[in-house]
Amino acid sequence: MGATLLDMAQTFPQIAFSELAFPRPDRESLADIYGAIAAQLDAGERRDALAAFDAARRHYESWASLVHLQFSRDTTNEAAKAERDYCDTLGPVATGHEVEIKRRLLDDPDREGLVALLGTHVVALWEADITTFDPRIAADLEEEARLSAEYTALLASAKIEIDGEVVNLSGLAPYAQNADRDVRHRAEQARWGFFEANGATLDDLFGKLVTLRQRMAETLGFETYTELGYRRMRRTDYGPEQVAAFREKIVTHVTPLVRSLLEHRRLSMGWDRLRAWDEALIDPKGNPKPAGGHDLLLERAQQMFDAMGGDLGIFFETMHEGGYLDLLNRAGKAGGGFCTSFPDVGMPFIFANFNGTHNDIGVFTHEMGHAYQNWKSRDQRCIDELWPTMEAAEIHSMGLEFLTWPEIDKLVEEGAADRYRKMHLIDSLAFLPYGACVDHFQHEVYDDPEMSPAARHETWKRLEKIYMPWRDWGDLAYPASGTRWQAQMHVYRSPFYYIDYTLALCCAMQLWLGSRNDPQGTMETYAALCAAGGSKAFTALVEDAGLISPFEPDALAEVVHEAEQELMGS
Repeated sequence: MGATLLDMAQTFPQIAFSELAFPRPDRESLADIYGAIAAQLDAGERRDALAAFDAARRHYESWASLVHLQFSRDTTNEAAKAERDYCDTLGPVATGHEVEIKRRLLDDPDREGLVALLGTHVVALWEADITTFDPRIAADLEEEARLSAEYTALLASAKIEIDGEVVNLSGLAPYAQNADRDVRHRAEQARWGFFEANGATLDDLFGKLVTLRQRMAETLGFETYTELGYRRMRRTDYGPEQVAAFREKIVTHVTPLVRSLLEHRRLSMGWDRLRAWDEALIDPKGNPKPAGGHDLLLERAQQMFDAMGGDLGIFFETMHEGGYLDLLNRAGKAGGGFCTSFPDVGMPFIFANFNGTHNDIGVFTHEMGHAYQNWKSRDQRCIDELWPTMEAAEIHSMGLEFLTWPEIDKLVEEGAADRYRKMHLIDSLAFLPYGACVDHFQHEVYDDPEMSPAARHETWKRLEKIYMPWRDWGDLAYPASGTRWQAQMHVYRSPFYYIDYTLALCCAMQLWLGSRNDPQGTMETYAALCAAGGSKAFTALVEDAGLISPFEPDALAEVVHEAEQELMGS
């Protein structure tokens, strides 16, 4: 099945998603597999051991990805839940074996030979990886996975009544973007009513996660979880100081512009004040909607990707025909959208929740960017290079959101393409302060892990005033109390994975600017960046693509200025 390290004659089976089945590992089989790899190392067969190690990891990840995907597709399915629990229990065991092999390989005196086989970046990743695990934290890792899944299931369980309908959180979006201000208000009342009813549980879940993450950090020799968190994110070329400086640039260059755009919207709409429930209505004429439902959008998407050239159309056809898409919202399905992959078959999978709003287009093109990158880089020599670190990965997703602009009329309701493009640009700019606020909040929480729930709420309130000073919750007392962060999945499940979106957006907007002058050349640059996968660190990938690192002094200011000029001229 599939490719292994150092085997450059990559071949993948053509198999439909419905037919996917991967061997179910257990403690004994893992011990046997890794024992054989260790024996190869003992015998001095490093090259063969590396190939076997890579194959073992691909097999395990393919199985684990399918298990977690099937749970997300139906969180109420007891069999899927039991298999996810089993997978979460086995996860630390597999990680322990992997880390032990990585340590042995890194301890080899022939470091130059190892670098020649793996590359400097993979070696750097492994050096970070071996500091993030010890058998002493295995139980905590299992508990972390359990608590994260509990959060996912809790949000998926939402049954919210509005206008005679019962919807989940994803299904609430059309009401939250309704042109009628009263409908938007009631939608937000309903949303935050759910969170308030579960507020104590959400605070308790997060408190437990913070405590066990701090405990893991201390066990591994770190003062706080922050350093461990960065290493778990596999960041090898920058740290919290550079991220903090980037957040400051957002406050300086983006927050004032977004505030101005929102004030202009308030005046054009004749509102006395801009309320939180008004922010989702970006277009005064009503946010442009998709051209139609699920089936029509997929038909139009094929036309769009075919028109964009290259192999995007071929790739999308392969995904669609193979059943590697699950885009319809339904009861019991986990919220949000994501892309996962199965290394053994060289195919990604897109998960989303279409709800009839412009978000369907945004999420679909976003996740298609992830999927296209994973498919383009499936021939990279080892599993560590199939995906880049997440801030680089988000360039592919956010980049495709912008690169589809010339053909976006195929996905948007008739006559609304220009309005959609303007809305997308405004939405992207408005996201930057929120993304920075989420990241800053996490840094403060993990710098003070003893912080009480009330103190966390006060921390969010204080930071919200810095990054989003326009935010007025009106009579929505619960989010006004500093609990908006409870609705952000990443805070619970993926600590420090949120600034990645803002860093990537700075790069994605550079692709957008490039595409205005050289559409074909920019698409070629984008495809090459996707094909590079995770072969280098974030800043090196950005440089190779001819982009300016977000950490450079003027990078963000320049793209924001160009975006402002675009909006002023439209």
